[in-house]
Amino acid sequence: MDIDFPLILMVLTLGTGVIAGVDKFWLETRRKARAAVLIAERAHPEDIHEAETEPFIIEQAKSFFPVLAIVFVLRSFVAEPFQIPSGSMEPGLVKGDFILVSKFHYGLRMPVFGTTLVPVSEPQRGDVMVFFPPDDPRYFIKRVIGLPGDHIEYRNRQLKVNGEVIETHELGGEPPYRPLKYLAQEQLDSADATVQWVVGRDQRTNQTVIWAGPEGEWDVPEGSYFMMGDNRGNSHDSRGWGFVPEKNIVGKAVAVWMHWETWSDIPSFGRNKWID
Repeated sequence: MDIDFPLILMVLTLGTGVIAGVDKFWLETRRKARAAVLIAERAHPEDIHEAETEPFIIEQAKSFFPVLAIVFVLRSFVAEPFQIPSGSMEPGLVKGDFILVSKFHYGLRMPVFGTTLVPVSEPQRGDVMVFFPPDDPRYFIKRVIGLPGDHIEYRNRQLKVNGEVIETHELGGEPPYRPLKYLAQEQLDSADATVQWVVGRDQRTNQTVIWAGPEGEWDVPEGSYFMMGDNRGNSHDSRGWGFVPEKNIVGKAVAVWMHWETWSDIPSFGRNKWID
């Protein structure tokens, strides 16, 4: 079962805030009034102390609310850390990379619901973006390929946008961290993306082949975006599940700040970099 952490954080922040507010403007006054009566009646000190003491739930809510509120604001409107869960964005981002996502780059958004409150900028072709795919509660990270209204075509490892061929420079080679890959450089609007394909062998002819991944043509509807992983031969993206609605955008990936693939490994900072 996938846990909706943003929703849980929002509920906890609102819940503790309401409890703290009710206590501040109502319950605390009642406790003080009750204690004053007991003092006037010269009641036992323990009874006076009990009347003045905050209930456990109120005490905890007032303690946690400021912390939850700060985390909620930072996570919702400023920046949020994510871990790359798969190899779909190789070679630029590999499994185990911890990235920082700017939550305000595309505008301030209503937490959980995704509605834009204050527009700042719009996604550009080449941006690496974190988002929710349609009908999937999990975070995905891919590169923006198609903007609203674009016509996208992808065949034989060649990408076309609105009929124009995206310039590609074949790099060949095999990256040392993951062999049996084939690399190329694509020139997009906001970035030069290094993409890769899987090198395999045709069982019928025994010849080496390069798997391009799903191919086809797509028309991007208004208010949506077409996303592809840089690992074109092994990426579950818009070629399979369709377009990303604008309200599903989480933010722009801006930097790698740590690499930690498994809990048994030692965290590394050798891959720290800005994300193109």
